[in-house]
Amino acid sequence: MDTAFIYYKPVTGKSNIGRRSEQTVIANLLEQGENIAIYEPAKTGKKSLMQQTFLNMRISGRNFSTAEVPMLQIRSTEEFLLALGSAVIRAEATTPDEYQSIVQGCLPDTHFVFDHAQYASSDCILSLNWSVDENDIRSVLCLPWRLAAVTGRKIYIILEEFQNITFLDGWEKFIKIFEEVVRTNQSGLCNFIFLGSAVNAMKYLFEEKVYFHRHVSHVAIGEIESREITDHIVRGFLTSGKVIDRDLMMSVCKRFRNNIWYINHFASICDHLTKGYITDATLQEALDMLISIHEPRFKELVSDLTGFQVSLLQATLDGCKRFSSAEVIEHYNLHSSANVRRLKDALCKKEIITFTDNDDPVVLDPLFEYWLRKYFFKMKDE
Repeated sequence: MDTAFIYYKPVTGKSNIGRRSEQTVIANLLEQGENIAIYEPAKTGKKSLMQQTFLNMRISGRNFSTAEVPMLQIRSTEEFLLALGSAVIRAEATTPDEYQSIVQGCLPDTHFVFDHAQYASSDCILSLNWSVDENDIRSVLCLPWRLAAVTGRKIYIILEEFQNITFLDGWEKFIKIFEEVVRTNQSGLCNFIFLGSAVNAMKYLFEEKVYFHRHVSHVAIGEIESREITDHIVRGFLTSGKVIDRDLMMSVCKRFRNNIWYINHFASICDHLTKGYITDATLQEALDMLISIHEPRFKELVSDLTGFQVSLLQATLDGCKRFSSAEVIEHYNLHSSANVRRLKDALCKKEIITFTDNDDPVVLDPLFEYWLRKYFFKMKDE
């Protein structure tokens, strides 16, 4: 069934709103041969942003190919290399004979092979006939440049959930090799886009450890303007003969901190709850339904928090910023400034909060923040 409120997949075209400046920045960086890192919470619109950017670039006549490497399930170096190599080859070839030719021509003297039986049974383009060594690692990491040099076409590689690189055995040595390969292959024929939903884990890699220093540009995704979101939702309701007050819609944007994924899901629920005018009661019922969908996840997030961690989280919601001040430590029973540092680190590792450049705390998920306020801490609604 067609819907104006798409929240279950990345979108392009008329369903994709806002972030035009980010699209321009990313396209310009890629044209200049820059690698890009984007780390925002899950469902912020990272993939939609990239798909719309690539669409714009193709419309403007730019010739390139793309490869996507999902890293959510990857737990070993071998898995990563097989996934990366297969995605790159698949972006440039379409038949088993072409796959075999690329493996033999671009990955010689490695332990990677094209196995026809393995391909027929599981669609695997790359297989291993031995354990990987450093030469195998370097060869697969260099593969995009080798193929791009042959085709004369740029290739952009999206590494999804890149923070999972830390799950690899010996990941620090691996990422050093990765850095060296990127540094020594500056032809502009290949660029990596590092996407991550674990904001603090990505900050650790790119800001604290400073991997790929001077060879990657961080692109922050800003909020979509409330006015633009409101226009989008109002138009969507009009297509099915429904009406919503613009001021009510602006309050919805505030509630969800302009998170378009939550807002589209919320609007989709509203769309099914009424046949005409969307009232306050409709909005509240839709919000209750949305909360019920996500509440199990929220309960799991708080179930293993310590008392101290809960106290720091409450201080965050109360608007406290100087957690190490004697007044805050005493009021929230945080014990000591050393304990505060440990608590901040713990909540960051759980990807519950993050800190801005000004060291201000932010709850990463807007709906989780609302649930915490109303249902967990039972605070007065704003």
